[in-house]
Amino acid sequence: MGRVKPKFIKSLAEKLLEAYPDRFTESFKENKKAVAELADIPSKTVRNKVAGYITRLVKRQKAKEKAEQAA
Repeated sequence: MGRVKPKFIKSLAEKLLEAYPDRFTESFKENKKAVAELADIPSKTVRNKVAGYITRLVKRQKAKEKAEQAA
């Protein structure tokens, strides 16, 4: 099992994903750069956690869309 992410990381990631859905992909490296450009996060650790959570959400969305198309 993974670690539980703090609420502020989840909420920030969800807000960024809602505001800029086309800027994020399944690539953590690309998402890390996009988060650095879009949000003013002074801590590299927090920025990486937000980017990682966004990556996870994007992968979930893609898997859900793929499952819906197959059904």
